[in-house]
Amino acid sequence: MATSGTRGTPGRNVEHDTRRAKMTGLAVAAVGIVIFNVAPFFNWVNPEEDADPRTGYETDSLVPFIAYLGLGLLIALVYAARRARRGQHRGLTLVTMAVGIAATLQCLAFGINPMGGLERGDNLGVDIGVWIGLIGALLWAVGAFLLAKEIEGDDERRDAYGYDRSDRGTAGL
Repeated sequence: MATSGTRGTPGRNVEHDTRRAKMTGLAVAAVGIVIFNVAPFFNWVNPEEDADPRTGYETDSLVPFIAYLGLGLLIALVYAARRARRGQHRGLTLVTMAVGIAATLQCLAFGINPMGGLERGDNLGVDIGVWIGLIGALLWAVGAFLLAKEIEGDDERRDAYGYDRSDRGTAGL
């Protein structure tokens, strides 16, 4: 879907792209980021000797940091969706996906071997917050992937006349 308008040389009518990325991926990522931000309030580890489980905030300061980083990325994605000509900024979308993958790996690491008690000699068990965080992080990463696979974020190499220049090499760039 393209509309015509003047661009480049005055007096020339050149087609320019008005496609916009689908916001499904952004919505899925947003749900995942919100779920991941709720997860630090739940218990992440449970010392087997004590009856005093620890929340994500008490376990590791990286848990809330990654959650807040996700909120910042979400705000930036929403801003880019409104401002970018095609509805997304490719680099921002890929960074959001990378941080979502990192959050997923962090939750998996907690699920396999809970962190935060080794220096104190605690024998820690995994609690519900890790699994809530894992679900949120997976949705975050998958949503960012769905947004990243939209071609509207790609830069197309077109000259002022609308011709595709991608097959001419990079000599003039």
